[in-house]
Amino acid sequence: MTGRLVVPRGQAERDVELAVDYYAAEAGEAIAMGFIAALQSAFMFIGDYPGAGSLRYAYELDLPGLCAHRVKGYPYLVFYLEREDRIDVWRVLHARNDIPLWMSGPNAEDV
Repeated sequence: MTGRLVVPRGQAERDVELAVDYYAAEAGEAIAMGFIAALQSAFMFIGDYPGAGSLRYAYELDLPGLCAHRVKGYPYLVFYLEREDRIDVWRVLHARNDIPLWMSGPNAEDV
């Protein structure tokens, strides 16, 4: 199955950079590279099966269609919206964050 293009938005790219930097500094390069590989797998899955994501935060944040998918092996969630021709990744956040606060924070306009 060939999936749709998965496009991380600006804030999602910054989220990933912060996570990779954290893992590299605190756990080592192998763990950071493992996170990148797990994130790529998550993106491929989302591209193939966009409807499989959880709508929990769509209801909590009143953002219709917002889906979340966990990054396997890491405590991160990928937040995305399904479009006709692509999947827009809004954020990649640690699951213990205050998700509603992070999603409506000062960088929300990048979403």
